[in-house]
Amino acid sequence: MSDKIKDIANSILQNVGGEENIKSFENCMTRVRLILKDNSKLDKKSLEKVEGIMGVVESGKQIQVIVGPSVATKVSDYIRENTKLNVKDAPEFGQADEVKAQVKSKYKAPLSDTFKKIADIFIPLIPAFIGSGLIMGINNILVSKEIVKNPNITGLLGVFAGAVFGYMAIMVGMNAARVFGGSPAIGGLMAGITISPGLANVELFGKALLPGRGGIIAVLLVVWFSSLIERKLRKVIPETLELIFTPLLTVLISGFAAVLILQPIGGTISDAIGAAVTTAVEGGGPIVGAILGGTFLPLVMTGLHQGLTPIHADLLLKSGVNTLLPILAMAGAGQVGASIAVYVKTKNQRLKKTVASALPVGILGIGEPLIYGVTLPLGKPFIGACIGGAVGGGIIAAFKVGAINMGLSGLPLATLIQSNQVIYYLLGILGAYVGGFIATYLIGFNDPIE
Repeated sequence: MSDKIKDIANSILQNVGGEENIKSFENCMTRVRLILKDNSKLDKKSLEKVEGIMGVVESGKQIQVIVGPSVATKVSDYIRENTKLNVKDAPEFGQADEVKAQVKSKYKAPLSDTFKKIADIFIPLIPAFIGSGLIMGINNILVSKEIVKNPNITGLLGVFAGAVFGYMAIMVGMNAARVFGGSPAIGGLMAGITISPGLANVELFGKALLPGRGGIIAVLLVVWFSSLIERKLRKVIPETLELIFTPLLTVLISGFAAVLILQPIGGTISDAIGAAVTTAVEGGGPIVGAILGGTFLPLVMTGLHQGLTPIHADLLLKSGVNTLLPILAMAGAGQVGASIAVYVKTKNQRLKKTVASALPVGILGIGEPLIYGVTLPLGKPFIGACIGGAVGGGIIAAFKVGAINMGLSGLPLATLIQSNQVIYYLLGILGAYVGGFIATYLIGFNDPIE
């Protein structure tokens, strides 16, 4: 373990009141998240001054220490190995009370609670989206340029790329059940029911049922309902009969509710969202693109952007192209441009180091270190970043750039853009960089004293 990791980990322990003051901790891609027994023991100012720590955010009782990709995992591993602390295992099937306690302690605001749960459902699927998306992009190039003419090879690559879409509903259903406190197996089963080809052979009220109606939105509604029913049944069915009757009644009750009520509701919501996005992006053109690109960073800052994830997935399932994602990706590019302007103008060496360490991951689409470590604390650069996002969003919308998958942002998203539109996406990225840089350079900021 490097000295840098040790210093960050020990500094965290020292400035939160020691390991005895930590109730629980975990890490995500860029942060170490802690819940303290006594928040008054947190020395936030000292912690923010530690080399390698890009920011400290308080969210309810949770303390989030931003240290960047890979570092967060290594710091957490060091803490686990060198203290008596450990991450509590995820509750298993049947531990409804434990699930409820963990969710209540972690999420406080109703809105952030909902969107954070949505993020927890989709984040584990990101590697699958990235892998299949890259294979899809490679295969499209091989076919369109006639580089490989063997249909067996391109056919197999097509299978590898398309599997995530064919079974996305089931994967989402299993993760959703885990997050909602139900059984992952039943969650996957309920999602499978919504996409079953057999639905087309059933008529209700004179109309045949439609497999996959409502897409991912319907899956989330159905699995949320089935998890709710499952938890209720666990409480009333005797333990000796639970193994048989809880799954049986959950599937029967939720299944009928799904096809009669929840899928039609999900279909209505999904159709409305799809129509609204298509109309706004294609009909509104650069103006709507600029508005979306310019206002996305505040959503990221508050965590509300997580609520858009099922919309991205639903757009891909319905049309195979997502025109919203490339526009929103411009917000991160605008922040890159703004941060470069900060680097050029500041005389504070520690701020320069912070920008230099966070810029590479920002270019790769991970914007939190730049938000919390650079632009937001300085204030005006955050506005400059939003302006840059608006410039890029306007360019992307003007050319109607679409992505064929999700999971990436920033510059790497170019690999998931439709092949004939990559140049326009890169033009949008460049526009956001330049727009964010110029806006921040002109607006200026109060350069912090060393």
